[in-house]
Amino acid sequence: MKKKHYFGRGVLTLIAAFFAIAFLLPTVLTISNSFMSQSEISANYGAVFENATSSTKTYISDKVNLKFIPDKVTFSQYATALIKSPDYLLKFWNSVFLVIPIVLLQVVVAALAAYSFTRYRGKVKNFLFFFYVILMLMPYQVTLVPNYLVSDWLGIINTRWSIIMPGSFAPFSVFLLTKFMRRIPNSLIEAAKLDGAGEWMIFTKICLPQCRSALYSIAILVFIDYWNMVEQAIILLPDTEKQPLSVFLSTINSKEVGLAFAVATIYMIPSLLLFLHGEEALVEGITHSGSVKG
Repeated sequence: MKKKHYFGRGVLTLIAAFFAIAFLLPTVLTISNSFMSQSEISANYGAVFENATSSTKTYISDKVNLKFIPDKVTFSQYATALIKSPDYLLKFWNSVFLVIPIVLLQVVVAALAAYSFTRYRGKVKNFLFFFYVILMLMPYQVTLVPNYLVSDWLGIINTRWSIIMPGSFAPFSVFLLTKFMRRIPNSLIEAAKLDGAGEWMIFTKICLPQCRSALYSIAILVFIDYWNMVEQAIILLPDTEKQPLSVFLSTINSKEVGLAFAVATIYMIPSLLLFLHGEEALVEGITHSGSVKG
Protein backbone atom coordinates (compact mmCIF):
# COMPACT_ATOMS: atom_id res chain seq x y z
CA MET A 1 0.00 0.00 0.00
CA LYS A 2 2.83 2.38 0.85
CA LYS A 3 4.53 1.68 -2.48
CA LYS A 4 1.29 2.44 -4.34
CA HIS A 5 0.87 5.60 -2.31
CA TYR A 6 4.39 6.84 -3.07
CA PHE A 7 4.04 5.83 -6.71
CA GLY A 8 0.78 7.80 -7.04
CA ARG A 9 2.31 10.86 -5.40
CA GLY A 10 5.34 10.59 -7.68
CA VAL A 11 3.18 10.44 -10.79
CA LEU A 12 1.11 13.43 -9.66
CA THR A 13 4.29 15.37 -8.89
CA LEU A 14 5.66 14.67 -12.36
CA ILE A 15 2.40 15.75 -13.99
CA ALA A 16 2.31 18.95 -11.92
CA ALA A 17 5.97 19.65 -12.78
CA PHE A 18 5.26 19.14 -16.49
CA PHE A 19 2.38 21.63 -16.49
CA ALA A 20 4.35 24.10 -14.36
CA ILE A 21 7.24 24.03 -16.84
CA ALA A 22 4.82 24.37 -19.77
CA PHE A 23 3.21 27.45 -18.19
CA LEU A 24 6.58 29.01 -17.33
CA LEU A 25 8.18 28.51 -20.73
CA PRO A 26 6.62 31.61 -22.43
CA THR A 27 7.69 33.83 -19.53
CA VAL A 28 11.23 32.44 -19.47
CA LEU A 29 11.44 32.73 -23.26
CA THR A 30 10.33 36.36 -23.14
CA ILE A 31 12.86 37.31 -20.47
CA SER A 32 15.79 35.48 -22.10
CA ASN A 33 15.03 36.80 -25.58
CA SER A 34 14.89 40.35 -24.28
CA PHE A 35 18.68 40.15 -23.94
CA MET A 36 19.18 39.05 -27.57
CA SER A 37 20.14 41.39 -30.36
CA GLN A 38 17.57 42.23 -33.00
CA SER A 39 19.58 40.41 -35.66
CA GLU A 40 19.65 37.19 -33.61
CA ILE A 41 15.90 37.40 -32.95
CA SER A 42 15.21 37.96 -36.64
CA ALA A 43 17.35 34.97 -37.53
CA ASN A 44 15.49 32.74 -35.09
CA TYR A 45 11.89 33.95 -35.33
CA GLY A 46 11.80 36.33 -38.29
CA ALA A 47 9.71 34.02 -40.47
CA VAL A 48 7.11 33.56 -37.71
CA PHE A 49 6.50 37.25 -37.08
CA GLU A 50 6.54 38.20 -40.75
CA ASN A 51 3.92 35.55 -41.45
CA ALA A 52 1.82 36.69 -38.46
CA THR A 53 1.75 40.31 -39.62
CA SER A 54 1.17 39.62 -43.30
CA SER A 55 -2.32 39.68 -44.81
CA THR A 56 -1.94 36.21 -46.33
CA LYS A 57 -0.93 33.41 -43.96
CA THR A 58 1.32 30.74 -45.46
CA TYR A 59 3.02 27.57 -44.28
CA ILE A 60 6.40 28.26 -42.67
CA SER A 61 8.93 25.89 -44.19
CA ASP A 62 11.92 27.35 -42.36
CA LYS A 63 13.01 25.82 -39.08
CA VAL A 64 12.16 27.91 -36.02
CA ASN A 65 14.74 27.83 -33.23
CA LEU A 66 13.46 28.36 -29.70
CA LYS A 67 16.54 29.71 -27.94
CA PHE A 68 16.62 30.31 -24.20
CA ILE A 69 20.26 31.38 -24.02
CA PRO A 70 21.37 34.25 -26.28
CA ASP A 71 24.61 33.93 -28.20
CA LYS A 72 25.59 37.40 -27.06
CA VAL A 73 23.92 39.21 -24.17
CA THR A 74 22.99 42.77 -25.00
CA PHE A 75 21.07 45.48 -23.14
CA SER A 76 20.37 47.57 -26.22
CA GLN A 77 16.65 46.74 -26.14
CA TYR A 78 16.36 47.98 -22.55
CA ALA A 79 18.40 51.08 -23.37
CA THR A 80 15.95 51.87 -26.16
CA ALA A 81 12.89 51.25 -23.99
CA LEU A 82 14.13 53.14 -20.91
CA ILE A 83 16.33 55.91 -22.33
CA LYS A 84 16.20 56.42 -26.09
CA SER A 85 12.42 56.15 -26.58
CA PRO A 86 10.39 57.92 -23.85
CA ASP A 87 7.08 56.68 -25.31
CA TYR A 88 7.41 53.37 -23.50
CA LEU A 89 7.97 54.95 -20.11
CA LEU A 90 5.08 57.33 -20.76
CA LYS A 91 2.78 54.38 -21.48
CA PHE A 92 4.08 52.61 -18.39
CA TRP A 93 3.14 55.55 -16.17
CA ASN A 94 -0.22 55.76 -17.93
CA SER A 95 -0.83 52.21 -16.72
CA VAL A 96 0.24 53.12 -13.19
CA PHE A 97 -2.02 56.19 -13.01
CA LEU A 98 -4.96 54.14 -14.27
CA VAL A 99 -4.55 51.00 -12.17
CA ILE A 100 -3.53 52.36 -8.75
CA PRO A 101 -6.71 54.50 -8.26
CA ILE A 102 -8.86 51.56 -9.41
CA VAL A 103 -7.24 49.25 -6.85
CA LEU A 104 -7.61 51.72 -3.98
CA LEU A 105 -11.19 52.72 -4.80
CA GLN A 106 -12.31 49.14 -5.44
CA VAL A 107 -10.92 47.99 -2.09
CA VAL A 108 -12.74 50.82 -0.29
CA VAL A 109 -16.03 50.21 -2.12
CA ALA A 110 -15.79 46.44 -1.61
CA ALA A 111 -15.09 46.82 2.12
CA LEU A 112 -18.07 49.10 2.70
CA ALA A 113 -20.45 47.04 0.55
CA ALA A 114 -19.31 43.72 2.05
CA TYR A 115 -19.83 45.04 5.59
CA SER A 116 -23.34 46.12 4.64
CA PHE A 117 -24.18 42.72 3.11
CA THR A 118 -22.74 40.95 6.17
CA ARG A 119 -24.32 42.99 8.95
CA TYR A 120 -27.76 43.68 7.49
CA ARG A 121 -29.46 40.71 5.91
CA GLY A 122 -32.91 40.56 4.40
CA LYS A 123 -34.75 39.73 1.21
CA VAL A 124 -33.72 42.98 -0.47
CA LYS A 125 -30.06 42.59 0.51
CA ASN A 126 -30.04 38.94 -0.54
CA PHE A 127 -31.50 39.93 -3.92
CA LEU A 128 -28.87 42.63 -4.36
CA PHE A 129 -26.12 40.18 -3.47
CA PHE A 130 -27.52 37.67 -5.97
CA PHE A 131 -27.56 40.46 -8.56
CA TYR A 132 -23.90 41.11 -7.79
CA VAL A 133 -23.13 37.45 -8.45
CA ILE A 134 -24.94 37.62 -11.82
CA LEU A 135 -22.92 40.70 -12.78
CA MET A 136 -19.74 38.94 -11.74
CA LEU A 137 -20.46 36.08 -14.16
CA MET A 138 -20.80 38.45 -17.11
CA PRO A 139 -17.64 39.09 -19.16
CA TYR A 140 -16.49 42.68 -19.42
CA GLN A 141 -17.28 42.75 -23.14
CA VAL A 142 -21.00 42.49 -22.32
CA THR A 143 -20.97 45.67 -20.21
CA LEU A 144 -18.53 47.56 -22.42
CA VAL A 145 -21.23 49.19 -24.57
CA PRO A 146 -23.32 50.40 -21.57
CA ASN A 147 -20.13 51.73 -19.96
CA TYR A 148 -19.33 53.62 -23.14
CA LEU A 149 -22.84 55.11 -23.34
CA VAL A 150 -22.77 56.20 -19.69
CA SER A 151 -19.27 57.64 -20.04
CA ASP A 152 -20.32 59.52 -23.16
CA TRP A 153 -23.39 60.89 -21.34
CA LEU A 154 -21.16 62.04 -18.46
CA GLY A 155 -18.68 63.57 -20.89
CA ILE A 156 -15.69 61.62 -19.59
CA ILE A 157 -14.78 59.73 -22.78
CA ASN A 158 -11.05 59.96 -23.49
CA THR A 159 -10.29 60.73 -19.85
CA ARG A 160 -8.90 58.50 -17.09
CA TRP A 161 -12.26 58.63 -15.30
CA SER A 162 -13.87 56.57 -18.08
CA ILE A 163 -11.63 53.69 -16.96
CA ILE A 164 -11.41 54.42 -13.24
CA MET A 165 -15.12 54.87 -12.48
CA PRO A 166 -16.41 51.54 -13.92
CA GLY A 167 -13.37 49.74 -12.52
CA SER A 168 -14.01 51.03 -8.99
CA PHE A 169 -17.37 49.24 -8.72
CA ALA A 170 -16.50 45.77 -10.03
CA PRO A 171 -18.68 43.10 -8.34
CA PHE A 172 -16.03 40.39 -7.87
CA SER A 173 -14.32 42.21 -4.99
CA VAL A 174 -17.63 42.69 -3.19
CA PHE A 175 -18.51 39.03 -3.58
CA LEU A 176 -15.11 37.77 -2.39
CA LEU A 177 -14.92 40.09 0.61
CA THR A 178 -18.52 39.40 1.64
CA LYS A 179 -17.87 35.67 1.73
CA PHE A 180 -14.74 36.28 3.80
CA MET A 181 -16.35 38.77 6.18
CA ARG A 182 -19.12 36.30 7.02
CA ARG A 183 -16.46 34.15 8.67
CA ILE A 184 -16.17 36.65 11.51
CA PRO A 185 -17.99 35.25 14.56
CA ASN A 186 -21.13 37.17 15.37
CA SER A 187 -20.32 36.82 19.08
CA LEU A 188 -17.23 38.99 18.56
CA ILE A 189 -19.33 41.76 17.08
CA GLU A 190 -21.97 41.45 19.79
CA ALA A 191 -19.27 41.70 22.48
CA ALA A 192 -17.97 44.88 20.87
CA LYS A 193 -21.49 46.33 20.82
CA LEU A 194 -21.90 45.55 24.53
CA ASP A 195 -18.67 47.47 25.18
CA GLY A 196 -20.20 50.49 23.48
CA ALA A 197 -18.62 50.21 20.04
CA GLY A 198 -20.53 51.81 17.17
CA GLU A 199 -20.85 50.52 13.63
CA TRP A 200 -17.88 52.50 12.39
CA MET A 201 -15.64 51.20 15.18
CA ILE A 202 -16.81 47.62 14.58
CA PHE A 203 -16.07 48.06 10.90
CA THR A 204 -12.61 49.60 11.31
CA LYS A 205 -11.37 47.88 14.50
CA ILE A 206 -12.83 44.37 14.13
CA CYS A 207 -13.91 43.57 10.57
CA LEU A 208 -11.10 45.16 8.58
CA PRO A 209 -8.24 43.67 10.67
CA GLN A 210 -9.88 40.24 10.38
CA CYS A 211 -10.08 40.65 6.59
CA ARG A 212 -6.51 41.80 6.00
CA SER A 213 -5.57 38.78 3.87
CA ALA A 214 -8.76 39.06 1.81
CA LEU A 215 -8.15 42.76 1.18
CA TYR A 216 -4.61 42.02 0.06
CA SER A 217 -5.76 39.23 -2.24
CA ILE A 218 -8.39 41.53 -3.77
CA ALA A 219 -5.76 44.21 -4.35
CA ILE A 220 -3.48 41.70 -6.12
CA LEU A 221 -6.24 40.27 -8.33
CA VAL A 222 -7.60 43.69 -9.27
CA PHE A 223 -4.12 45.01 -10.03
CA ILE A 224 -3.27 42.08 -12.32
CA ASP A 225 -6.67 42.25 -14.05
CA TYR A 226 -6.53 45.95 -14.88
CA TRP A 227 -2.78 46.01 -15.46
CA ASN A 228 -3.46 43.78 -18.49
CA MET A 229 -6.56 45.57 -19.77
CA VAL A 230 -6.88 46.11 -23.51
CA GLU A 231 -10.52 46.42 -24.63
CA GLN A 232 -11.46 49.11 -22.11
CA ALA A 233 -8.57 51.37 -23.05
CA ILE A 234 -9.07 50.97 -26.80
CA ILE A 235 -12.77 51.88 -26.65
CA LEU A 236 -12.84 54.46 -23.85
CA LEU A 237 -9.44 56.09 -24.52
CA PRO A 238 -9.26 56.72 -28.28
CA ASP A 239 -6.30 59.08 -27.79
CA THR A 240 -3.24 56.82 -28.10
CA GLU A 241 -1.14 59.11 -25.87
CA LYS A 242 -3.43 58.29 -22.92
CA GLN A 243 -3.55 54.54 -23.46
CA PRO A 244 -1.65 52.15 -21.16
CA LEU A 245 1.36 50.08 -22.11
CA SER A 246 -0.77 46.93 -22.46
CA VAL A 247 -2.37 48.46 -25.58
CA PHE A 248 0.85 49.96 -26.84
CA LEU A 249 2.60 46.55 -26.82
CA SER A 250 0.28 45.28 -29.57
CA THR A 251 1.32 48.13 -31.88
CA ILE A 252 5.00 47.17 -32.00
CA ASN A 253 5.71 45.87 -35.50
CA SER A 254 7.59 42.73 -36.50
CA LYS A 255 10.87 44.62 -36.99
CA GLU A 256 10.93 45.54 -33.28
CA VAL A 257 10.33 42.11 -31.75
CA GLY A 258 13.39 42.38 -29.53
CA LEU A 259 12.12 45.67 -28.20
CA ALA A 260 8.73 44.06 -27.58
CA PHE A 261 10.42 41.33 -25.51
CA ALA A 262 12.21 43.94 -23.39
CA VAL A 263 9.12 46.09 -22.86
CA ALA A 264 7.05 42.99 -22.00
CA THR A 265 9.66 41.97 -19.42
CA ILE A 266 9.54 45.42 -17.83
CA TYR A 267 5.75 45.26 -17.89
CA MET A 268 5.73 41.91 -16.06
CA ILE A 269 7.88 43.09 -13.14
CA PRO A 270 5.19 44.91 -11.05
CA SER A 271 2.74 42.01 -11.29
CA LEU A 272 5.38 39.41 -10.45
CA LEU A 273 6.71 41.38 -7.47
CA LEU A 274 3.21 41.98 -6.13
CA PHE A 275 2.29 38.32 -6.49
CA LEU A 276 5.50 37.03 -4.90
CA HIS A 277 5.16 39.46 -2.02
CA GLY A 278 1.53 38.60 -1.25
CA GLU A 279 1.30 34.97 -2.36
CA GLU A 280 0.40 33.66 1.12
CA ALA A 281 -2.26 36.34 1.66
CA LEU A 282 -3.69 35.67 -1.81
CA VAL A 283 -4.03 31.93 -1.18
CA GLU A 284 -5.48 32.47 2.30
CA GLY A 285 -7.99 35.07 1.14
CA ILE A 286 -9.32 32.96 -1.73
CA THR A 287 -9.33 29.70 0.25
CA HIS A 288 -11.21 31.09 3.23
CA SER A 289 -13.64 33.03 1.05
CA GLY A 290 -14.57 29.92 -0.86
CA SER A 291 -15.08 27.80 2.26
CA VAL A 292 -17.96 29.88 3.66
CA LYS A 293 -21.57 29.09 3.07
CA GLY A 294 -24.29 31.68 2.72
